Amino acid sequence: MHPIVARNRSDLTKARTGGTLALVPTMGALHEGHRSLIRLARERADEVVVSVFVNPLQFGPGEDFQRYPRTFDADLAACREEGVDVVFAPAADEMYLPDRQVSVSAGGMGRIVEGASRPGHFDGMLTVVLKLFNLVRPDLAVFGQKDAQQLAMIRRMVADLDVPVEIVGAPTVREPDGLALSSRNRYLSAAERRAALSLSRALRAGEGEPTPARVRAAAAKALAEAPPELEVDYLALVDPATFLEVPDAYEGEAVLAVAARTGATRLIDNAVVRLGR
Repeated sequence: MHPIVARNRSDLTKARTGGTLALVPTMGALHEGHRSLIRLARERADEVVVSVFVNPLQFGPGEDFQRYPRTFDADLAACREEGVDVVFAPAADEMYLPDRQVSVSAGGMGRIVEGASRPGHFDGMLTVVLKLFNLVRPDLAVFGQKDAQQLAMIRRMVADLDVPVEIVGAPTVREPDGLALSSRNRYLSAAERRAALSLSRALRAGEGEPTPARVRAAAAKALAEAPPELEVDYLALVDPATFLEVPDAYEGEAVLAVAARTGATRLIDNAVVRLGR
């Protein structure tokens, strides 16, 4: 079955059949991680819409908006193989008016950890996600745990603004060597890929430790031993709901998050750790 390609709100309205609908928002360049989100959506709903839109609002100055991979024909083929019903692929002028005035503010939570390194990123991300929710009108939406702060921010937006969409998180999918799948992995040279493996190595080092101090120390030690091609941006151990750093006496689930650059490519990764007894 070939998915319907919708370009605007009218196309989306015509494509609806009336069953429960799941949305999988993407920026395209689909890989096995995206496919896992689509499969989860298929399990949870009668219809699946995959959006393909490289959102300019969530790229800052000097980031890779222009070179971000755009592989629509391959994306469409992947969606067909996964049984997607509709691919929503709007143009930028369909998503944003030329004199756009109103956007979503991510608040203080959007300015810490990943937000501190990418000012305005979460404002742009939440704005496009809310617009997609309004255009597609899904019952549920599926996002990957790999972008853990993004997932937390979307949950917060839905709660704060009473958006009637269930948010479903899906586990991170990794390469056999441990590297988290990302559309940006295709940029990596062989040496840069070897350096990038230090991210997942650091997460594994921290995962088995019982206290925040020991988690941080073990992960930091692994990053200190990384090849020189890796420039670490941050290592953070945070509350999964607020993304504030957890105190030394914290017990329960926390997110160990890391970001680094190798060559011209910036990568992020994270793991859920369980602290205390």
